[in-house]
Amino acid sequence: MRLGAISGVFLGWAAICILAGFVVADEDDMTTGERLSALLRAGRTVISGHQKLINDESLGKKDLTGQRVVNEALQIFAQRKGDAVSDQNFSLLDKQLFDAQVAAIKEVVDEHQSMIDMKGVGFKGFIPSTFARLVNERFEEKVGDKAKMKVTAPEELIRNRKARPDDWEQHVIENNFLSPDWPKGKSFTEEVGVNGRQSFRMLIPEYYSASCLTCHGGPKGEVDVTGYPKEGKAEGDLAGAISITLFK
Repeated sequence: MRLGAISGVFLGWAAICILAGFVVADEDDMTTGERLSALLRAGRTVISGHQKLINDESLGKKDLTGQRVVNEALQIFAQRKGDAVSDQNFSLLDKQLFDAQVAAIKEVVDEHQSMIDMKGVGFKGFIPSTFARLVNERFEEKVGDKAKMKVTAPEELIRNRKARPDDWEQHVIENNFLSPDWPKGKSFTEEVGVNGRQSFRMLIPEYYSASCLTCHGGPKGEVDVTGYPKEGKAEGDLAGAISITLFK
């Protein structure tokens, strides 16, 4: 087939896809989504690793500042991505979104500094899931006209109503992530309309690690340290998903 004919077939197929409401996910959008999710995960890892310090009732000032959390998160981000932030190929929009996320992490930790430093109080409730929700909400305040992030889960695992999946997220979780044929860890991406705007959507599955089972393992129904009944899950079970929306 000649090049012109091939181009014509491709353009025709693309037009059909657009009319059908489906557009092939852009590779640059996928890179942006993966970068944002990697930094959020790195931040959660820092907060998880410092739970003993945060909840140490014998200490007052702990020096776990927002800038310290950011610095440690960026180090983890670089290790996992294989290159430093300075080596990332940012577009102007990418840089704006990444900087907004960094600022959100710093602000959330600094705003909870008095609680973190509270002497005589053990469990503070400043756990990775709470941290992530607050960071995502602050991120949306900064760039909500351009992008949104959320950590959600199958409906039966939701502990905070703000984290409930929307119809699109629930559909992907039920029909893809919970399918035995879905490759573990594989993201789902699609370009769809969101509130009348063409948008890139990305859902990244997450699975329970051993450290998660303190609150989410067994015995099922037993109340954990946060006051919620345990789900009785096992390491490797689907725990939730990071949802990213980039508006066009």
